[in-house]
Amino acid sequence: MLPQHLKQIRVLMLNDKENLERTLFRLEQGFELQFRLGPSLQGRRVMVYTNYPAEGQQFKRDKFRVLAWSNPAGKEDDSDKFCSLDLKTAGSYQYYFGCTESERSGGGYIVVDPVLHVGGDNHVIPLDCITIQTYLSKCLGLLNDWPDRLRVAKESGYNMIHFTPLQTLGESRSCYSLADQLSFNPEFSPQGQCYSWQDVGALVEKLRTEWNMLCITDVVYNHTAANSAWIREHPECGYNLVNAPHLRPAWVLDRAIWHLTTRVAEGRYEAKGLPAEITSEKHLNAIRSVLWQDVYPEVKLWEFFQVKVDSAVEQFRTLLQNGTKPDRRKTGGEKGLKIVQDPQYRRYGNTVDMDSALETFVPHSSSPQHIEECCGWLKQKLNELNQEQHHIVHQHQEQAANCIVGNVVYERLADHGPKLGPVSRKNPLVTRYFTFPYQDMTLEQELKLLTQPDKMSHFLAHNGWVMGDDPLRNFAEPGSNVYVRRELVCWGDSVKLRYGKGPEDCPYLWEHMRKYTEITAKYFHGVRLDNCHSTPLHVAEAMLDAARAVRPNLYVIAELFTGSELIDNVFVNRLGINSLIREAMSAGDSHEEGRLVYRYGGEPVGAFVQPSLRPLMPSIAHAMFLDVTHDNECPIQLRSALDSLPSSAIVSMACCATGSTRGYDELVPHQISVVKEERFYPKWNPAAAPSSAGEVSPQTGIIAGKLALNRLHQELAAQGFMQVYVDQVDADIVAVTRHCPSTHQSVVAVSRTAFWNPKTHEYNNNVPPMFIPGKIEEVVLEARTVERHAGSYKKDDKYINGMPEYTVEIKEHIPLKESTVVKQAGVTSKGRSEFVQEITFQKLTPGSVIAFRVSLDPKAQKVVGVLRYYLSQFSPKYKRGSVADDNPPDALQKPLAQLMSKLSLADMNSLLFRCEAEEKEDGGGCYNIPGWENLKYAGLQGLMSVLADIRPNNDLGHPLCANLRQGDWLIEFVSNRLIHREGPLAQVGQWLEAMFNYLKHIPRYLIPCYFDAILVSTYTTALDATYKLMSSFIQNGSTFVRHLGLGSVQMCGVGRFPALPPLSAKLGDVPYRISPITGEKQQCCVSLAAGLPHFSAGIFRCWGRDTFIALRGLMLITGRHIEARNIILAFAGTLRHGLIPNLLGEGRCARFNCRDAVWWWLQCIQDYATIVPQGHEILNCPVTRMYPTDDSEACKPGEVEQPLYDVIQEALQRHLQGISFRERNAGPKIDMHMRDEGFNVFAKVDPATGFVTGGNRFNCGTWMDKMGESDRARNKGMPATPRDGAAVEIVGLSKSAVRWVVDLHSRGLFPYDGVKVNRDGKEVLISYYQWNQQLQQSFEAGFWVSGDPNDPNEKHPDLVHKKGIYKDSYGASSPWCDYQLRPNFTIAMVVAPELFTVERAWNALEVAEKKLLGPLGMKTLDPDDMVYCGVYDNALDNDNYNLAKGFNYHQGPEWLWPVGYFLRAKLYFAKKLGEETYAKTVTLVKNVLSRHYTHLERSPWKGLPELTNENGQYCSFSCETQAWSLATVLEVIYDL
Repeated sequence: MLPQHLKQIRVLMLNDKENLERTLFRLEQGFELQFRLGPSLQGRRVMVYTNYPAEGQQFKRDKFRVLAWSNPAGKEDDSDKFCSLDLKTAGSYQYYFGCTESERSGGGYIVVDPVLHVGGDNHVIPLDCITIQTYLSKCLGLLNDWPDRLRVAKESGYNMIHFTPLQTLGESRSCYSLADQLSFNPEFSPQGQCYSWQDVGALVEKLRTEWNMLCITDVVYNHTAANSAWIREHPECGYNLVNAPHLRPAWVLDRAIWHLTTRVAEGRYEAKGLPAEITSEKHLNAIRSVLWQDVYPEVKLWEFFQVKVDSAVEQFRTLLQNGTKPDRRKTGGEKGLKIVQDPQYRRYGNTVDMDSALETFVPHSSSPQHIEECCGWLKQKLNELNQEQHHIVHQHQEQAANCIVGNVVYERLADHGPKLGPVSRKNPLVTRYFTFPYQDMTLEQELKLLTQPDKMSHFLAHNGWVMGDDPLRNFAEPGSNVYVRRELVCWGDSVKLRYGKGPEDCPYLWEHMRKYTEITAKYFHGVRLDNCHSTPLHVAEAMLDAARAVRPNLYVIAELFTGSELIDNVFVNRLGINSLIREAMSAGDSHEEGRLVYRYGGEPVGAFVQPSLRPLMPSIAHAMFLDVTHDNECPIQLRSALDSLPSSAIVSMACCATGSTRGYDELVPHQISVVKEERFYPKWNPAAAPSSAGEVSPQTGIIAGKLALNRLHQELAAQGFMQVYVDQVDADIVAVTRHCPSTHQSVVAVSRTAFWNPKTHEYNNNVPPMFIPGKIEEVVLEARTVERHAGSYKKDDKYINGMPEYTVEIKEHIPLKESTVVKQAGVTSKGRSEFVQEITFQKLTPGSVIAFRVSLDPKAQKVVGVLRYYLSQFSPKYKRGSVADDNPPDALQKPLAQLMSKLSLADMNSLLFRCEAEEKEDGGGCYNIPGWENLKYAGLQGLMSVLADIRPNNDLGHPLCANLRQGDWLIEFVSNRLIHREGPLAQVGQWLEAMFNYLKHIPRYLIPCYFDAILVSTYTTALDATYKLMSSFIQNGSTFVRHLGLGSVQMCGVGRFPALPPLSAKLGDVPYRISPITGEKQQCCVSLAAGLPHFSAGIFRCWGRDTFIALRGLMLITGRHIEARNIILAFAGTLRHGLIPNLLGEGRCARFNCRDAVWWWLQCIQDYATIVPQGHEILNCPVTRMYPTDDSEACKPGEVEQPLYDVIQEALQRHLQGISFRERNAGPKIDMHMRDEGFNVFAKVDPATGFVTGGNRFNCGTWMDKMGESDRARNKGMPATPRDGAAVEIVGLSKSAVRWVVDLHSRGLFPYDGVKVNRDGKEVLISYYQWNQQLQQSFEAGFWVSGDPNDPNEKHPDLVHKKGIYKDSYGASSPWCDYQLRPNFTIAMVVAPELFTVERAWNALEVAEKKLLGPLGMKTLDPDDMVYCGVYDNALDNDNYNLAKGFNYHQGPEWLWPVGYFLRAKLYFAKKLGEETYAKTVTLVKNVLSRHYTHLERSPWKGLPELTNENGQYCSFSCETQAWSLATVLEVIYDL
C-alpha cells in the first residue's frame, strides 16, 4: 500500500445530466478513483453504481453495485464527500449515478490499463516502452523454423511480436479469412507431425522469459472463410435469405450481375461495345447501358416492394360489401393508408392494412355505386404508392450502377489498383456479394430457388466495408440498403457472421467464438481486434470479457476508421482498448509527421509538477504509432528508400508505443500482400552476405539503425523521459526532444526525412544550424542510409527479400568531436546558467539521423539537485535527482513549517492576501504581468489563483510563464515584499529569497515549473499553519469550510494606519508595534475590511454595519476571539447619540447616519457571550469613550472609561428616550448627494408597539442605503429605499437584544432591569421585561400579511401585493413600501425566531424561496414589483428615475449575505416541522451552498461577491469578495 501522498488519486466530478460515454478516461492499476458531487448534485441523495467488481468478486458486465459514500469532514456540506474505487484489475468499467434506484442522471466509462511482464524476473514493460513488429504468420514456414525467423525481431530491438491469425486459412489464403477458428494451421507442422496450440504456447513463453518479448495475435469476429466447414452445417450463423429475407432483392441483383459476367467473359456483349478486356471510358458507359437495358428490366427489383393492386382492391370491395367497420383500437380513428412490407420479401408480397383503408376511404352509403367509387380511390392511391416504390428502387439502381462502374475502374483501370485484366469467372466483373454453393444454372432456374428454404439458407452474404458508413450501425441488418445499392467493398472470400442481439439468437456461433477467444487469450499476451469498427460492439464486449477472464492483464489494440475521435472513444471505452494503431504513413510531409509525435503522447518540456490528488482529465486514446502497418502501401513506393530510417527515428521518439511491420527494416520495396504473399521471411544470420535473399544480418537494410532506435525508445520510456518537444527545423528536418523532468536530461533526435527520392528531387544543401540548450554529453547515435555495391534488387521467388543496394552507416555512444555528421559545436552562454550549444551540420544528408544526449550545464545541474533536495521536505516526488546542499544558507537551516508556525493570522493576511489598495498604503502594489493584467493580491494567493489555471493544462505559453522566463522581476517581488516586513514574516521572506537564489541559476525554460513548486510548497505550508490558529470547526471542517475560514484571513488585517480607535490601556492581549510613521509605540489591532477591492483601505475600509454582520462568521466561529473582542470594544468607544457609526473613519471622521449598526453591534456582543468560553466577561471590559456626550469633541484615549455594560445601557436608554439630531458638518462636505432633510437623524421606540422606528424619506438608515445621484433622471438626493418606520430586521435585532439583557439581568450579569425616560415631563421606568413582552405581542399583528380583507390588523388591505409574507417595514411614510416582498424578514427569524408562528414563518419562507432565491444571492425586491430591475449598472446615466446611476442597487440585484439568513431561517423552522421537512431543507441548503463552493473555488479572489445581477450573472460593479457574504454562508454550515 502506497503512502497517501504518493498514491495517485484522480477525482471525477459528477454533474447532473452529464453523460460521458464518449469521453475517454484512462487510469492505471494502483490508482484510486474518487467520485465527487458537482454543484448540481450536492445535497441530493445520489447513488453511484459501477460494474467494477468488489474485492474477490468476478467481473460481470451487467452486474452493478452501489458505492458507499465517505465524508471525511462530517455531514455539514457535500464538498468533500466522495466514494472511491481502488483500481487493481485491467479492463473497461462502467459507472452511472442517479437519485433513485431506476433513474440514471449521467454516467460513463473508465479504462484501466493492463500491466505487462517479461523476463525470468517478470519485470514490467510500461505501455510506452512497447516496440512491436508484425509478422504475416503464413510467411513463417514450419513452427520449428519460427525462432530463426522471429530472431530478426529480437536482434532489431523489438519487444513485442504481432502475429496475424495462426488458424487454418480459407481457400483465398488471405491472412484474415479463417476456415476454422479453433484449429492451429496444419501447414505449420512438418510431415508426420502435428503441432498444437500448446506448442505455440511454449514458444510464446520461451520468447517472454528468454527473449523478453511479448506476443499478441489478431481476433477476427466479423467473418469466417466462405469455405468454413462449420458454416455449411450452421448456415444460421451467417446472413442468408431465410434469416435475412430483406437481402433477397440484393441476391437477385447479385445473381443477375454474375450471369452478366459469364456472358461478357464469353464475348457475347462485344456487339454492344462491352468486350471482356475493359480499357476505356467507352467500355464503362457500355456497362451502364447494359445494366439499364438488359439487367434491371430482367430482374424487376421494384416488384419486391410493391402491392398487387387488383387483389387488394378486391379484398377491400368484399369488406365494404359486408359492411365491415375499421378496428378503432388499431387505427385510433386516424386516417392514412398503411402498407405492410412483406417480411418474406416476395414479389408483390406487400399488403394493405385493411383497417387503415376502411378508416381512410369511407363510402357515402352502402350502395354499389358508392362502394365502386371508394374502390376507385383506393386503386388510384395504390398505383401511386407502387409508382413511389418504383422510383425508390430506380434510385437504388442508379447507385448500384455507379458503384459497379467505380469498382471496375479501381480493379481494372486505376494505376494504384490491382489491374485484374479481362473479365473471367476467376476475375468477375465485380466481386460476388453472396455465396452460391450449387452447380451452374440459368438465372431463371436460380430465381425458382427463392421458394426453397433448404436451398436459400446457404446463400450467405459476404463481408466487406462501406465507405463513410456509420460504424455503430450493422450494414447487413434490416433497414440498410448497402447490398442492393452495391455500396459494399466486398471480400468475396469471407462470410459476414450474424450474432443477433445475444447468445440466444445464435447459440452455436457465440459458443464457437467464445472458445476461439479463450484459446487466443490462453496462449497470447494480447489481441489485435481486426476490423474493429465493423465488429458489433456487444459481440466484441462479450468476447473480450471472456478473454480477460482467462488473462486479466490482456493487452488490447485496434485500428479504427471511424473518422471521429468521439466515436473512436465509444469503441475504446466499451471494449477497453489499450492502444489505437496510428500510422506515420498518414502524414503527407515531415511537418505533419512531427505533429503526430507531439499529438500522441507526452507533456511539454518544463511542464508543471502535478499533485498526486487531482481531477481526472479526459485523454486521447493511447497510441501505438507505427511507421507502417502490415495492410498498407509500402513507404518506399510512396516516398523513397532513404526515408525509412529518418521517419522511423521520428516515430521512435514518440512518447507512446511504437512499431513496424516485418519487411520495412529490410527495405522490401513493395507491399507484402496479406492475400497473395506465399514466400517466406528470411532467417537471422549475423554473417549473412548482403546479397543473400534467405537470410538477414545487422547490415541488411536499416536493421542496425532500427536496433539503436528501438533501444533508445525503450530507455526513454523506462527512465521517465515523458516530456516532448517537436521542432520543425526546416521543410525536411524534424528535431524531437525527450526530456526527463526529474534528472533534466534530454535526448534530442534530429532526422532529415527523404519523402522524395534525392536522385530526382533537389534538396537544399544549406542545413540551418541548431541551438541545443545545455551540455551535450554524447552522440547517442548517428546513422545515415548509404548506397553499397551488393547488386540491385530482384524479387526472389522463395523469400521476401529487400533492397541490397542500401545499408546503414551507424556510430553509437561517441563523443561529439568524433561525429561525422556535425561539423562543429560552439558553446554560447545565454544568461547566468544557460549554456546553448550551436551545432553546424556537414553530413546531415536526406535519410540520416543524429541523436544527442544533453544534460544541463554542470553548475545548473547541481543547483537543480539542491532545489529538489529542499523541495523534498514537502513531497517525496522531488527525491529523484536531488542533491544535498554542501553549504546550506542560514535562511534554509530551519524547515519552513517551523518558520510559518511563528506567524499570526494578521501576518498571514500579509503573506497570502492584500489587494492593490491595501499594498498602496505601504507604498507597494500588486504585481503587473506585462501584456496581461495585475495579480488580484500581492500575497501568494494572487499567484496561486493564476497558477491553478495554468498548471493542469501545462499552459507554458501564458504571459505569467513568459514573464518568469524573461527575468527575475516577479521572483524578487515575492521575496522582497516579505523581507521588508517585521519579524517572522521577514524570515519567511528570507527563506523564499534563499530558494529563489537557486531558482535564478537554472535554465529559464525550467523556471516556471520550479517557481510553481516552491510557491505551492510555501502556500500549502502557510495554509496548514493558518488552520492551526483557528477553531476546531475550521481545522476539522471540509474544504469549503476552510476556504470560507480563509475569508477571515483575507478580510482581517493591520494596515499602515490604525483603522480602529484606541482601546483602553487596562485591557490585556492588545497588540502593539512601533509606528512606521511616527516611530512611537501604537496599538495595531486587526480591523475587518467590508469588501475587496473597493472597501479595503483608508477611510472606506471599516463600516459598523458590515463589521458586525460579518463578525460572528469571520471571527467568532473561526476562533479569533480576542481580535473580535477588540473590534467590539473599539466600536463601543465611538458610541454617540446612542448609535454606532456607519462609516468608522477611525472614529474621528465617523458618520452616525445609520439606525441598524448599533443593533448589529449588540447582536455581536450577545454572540460573543454565547460562543466564547466565559464570553459574558466582555460586559465588564473597560471602554475608552471618544464621545462621552453627544456634543463633546473627541477625547484622548483613557480620559473617560466605563465598562461595556454601561455603554450597552446607554444605547438602549437613548432609543427608549428617543434620538433626534442633525449630522455634524451637514452638507456636501460629508455627502455631496444628500438633500438637506436627509441629514436629520431620528430614531425612537414606538410606545404603542415597542418597535424601534425612525428615519425619513430623505435618508436611508438601513443596509439598503442607495442614495440617488443623477441630476438627469431627477433622483439626486432621493434614497431608493428609505425604509423609514420600523424596519423588520431592526425590530428582530432589538427583540433579540432586549430578550438577552432580560436573561443577563436574571443571572446577575447585567446590572440594569430597565431604563428611566422622560415622558411628558415625568421620569418613567420602562422595564426590559415589559418591552420584551410588548414586542412579542405586537410583532405578528403588525408585520404578518394575511391577505384576509377582514383582518382587523390590516390597515391597508388595498396595498397587499403578496399574501402570506411578513412586511419589510411597519409605518413607512410611503405605506406601500411596507408591503414590498424583500428578504429582510429572514434576519428577524434567525435572531428572534420566537416572534414567529411556525406555520406562518414557513409559508413566508416558501414565498421567498420561490420569488427571491437566486443562484448565489437573494433578490432584494420581488420580481413582480413594478420597480424591480435585476441588473445594477452604477455608470449608467439616463432619464430613467428607477435606474440612473445605479438607483436600483437594492431593487432587484441578488445580494449574497441575506442568503445566509434565509437558509438559517429555513433550517430553524424546518426542524420544528418534523424529520421529513428538515431532510428536504438540508438538501436545498446543501444544493444552494454547492454553488457558493463552486464560485469560491473558481474565483481568482478566493471569495464570494457582494452581489450578482439577476439569475446569478456577474456584476462588474460588485466587490469581488465581501466580508459579510463569506461570513453568513459560513454561519449556515455552522448551523448545519
